[in-house]
Order: sequence, then C-alpha cells, then structure tokens
Amino acid sequence: MVTTLVVADEIASNLQDHTLRDIAPGLVLSAGDLPWDYLEWIASTVSCPVVFVPGNHDPEVSRARESRNGVWTLDGRWADSPRPAGVIHADQEVVEVAGLRIAGLGGCVQYRPGPHQYTQRQFNGRAGRLVRKARRRGPVDVLLTHAPPFGLGDEDDGPHVGIEALHGVLERLEPTWHLHGHIHPFGMPKPDRTVGRTTVRNVIPWRVIDITARTGSIATQSA
Repeated sequence: MVTTLVVADEIASNLQDHTLRDIAPGLVLSAGDLPWDYLEWIASTVSCPVVFVPGNHDPEVSRARESRNGVWTLDGRWADSPRPAGVIHADQEVVEVAGLRIAGLGGCVQYRPGPHQYTQRQFNGRAGRLVRKARRRGPVDVLLTHAPPFGLGDEDDGPHVGIEALHGVLERLEPTWHLHGHIHPFGMPKPDRTVGRTTVRNVIPWRVIDITARTGSIATQSA
C-alpha cells in the first residue's frame, strides 16, 4: 500500500511543510494547473517520486533531452533542464514508481488557443497511443489526467467539458483509480464516480489516498 498525495489546480494554504512531513507520502501525483514553483517545493520537501501531467493553464513543457554527460539539449543546442524540476512528466506516458503503474494524459478539451488543449478528435489519438503503451506494460493502477471523462464530473460550459476518449481508456485499462482536476469544487466536495472497477475522483485541491497495487484501497483523507 502506497500513501499517495494527489494535488491539482489550487494552492492549498493548509498544505505546509509540516503537513507534508506528517503525511509522509510514498508518492505524489499532480493533475495539473499548479505553479511549477509550488510543485518544485513539494518535490524538494518530500522524500518520494513526484509525477505530473500538465493542465490547460500550464506552460509548454520543454522537449529538452539529457545527454549521458548530463548536458541538456534541444534541437541540437544547449538548453535549460525542463521544468518543473525534480518532477516526472507523465503526459501520454506510462511510468512505474513506488511499486505502482501510472498512465498519464494531460490537458483539456480545446476552448481557446493555448498549450495542452486538444479537440475531441485529437484526444482520441492521444488516448489510443496511451492505451497501446499501457497494455504493453501490464495492469494500470492509476489513470492520472487533468480533465475528467465526458459526462463524469465535468460541466456544461466549453472550458470544462470532459474528454470523450477517456471512456475507452477506462474500459480498456480498468485502472483502480482515475484521478483528475480541472473542475473546481468551490468548497463543495465532488462525489466519486464508479466505472467498472475504477473509482473516478476529483482531487482538487489535494487528497491523500492509500493505494495498493492492482486493487487499491478505499482509505482516504482530504483537506
């Protein structure tokens, strides 16, 4: 069982250094739209991996790559290391950390020009590529996205419409948890949804979930 801190969208005044030490997470997940300095502070405070997917308000993530001698390059030129520093970028990737397998998909449905926004058709392609990667790796414990599935905890206005393609992802991967942000609760906790064996949870501003590989746990604590 892995004590997992999940954060998204809102800086929480009640998440301080001492709170992080008390939680003592074995893993931190971020569902996007948090200042990179905030994520880097969390990463520097905890003694565990931090994994994130970007939200629609996040800047572009650098495509820079690290060479064997530790030099970062972008298109053949020296570059700064990607930010957020000390954080694992999981957008359209499958990462294995803390004994768990995490599949990530960042961004939201496009409603204006900007990074990390995609049409429903584009999300079909991105989701399909993620599913293919995941099924080569084995069962997924957590699907980490910025936006929720269409019709499951989303809203009717354009910026907050959910992603249609996530229904196929849930059907094919059957993760224990689907954790997302993007839909602000404004003080009213959003109810969990259940799709097959998957619990879909809005994690804004932060949640602590005990996750057991392959099966998960209902033990949870929140702000």
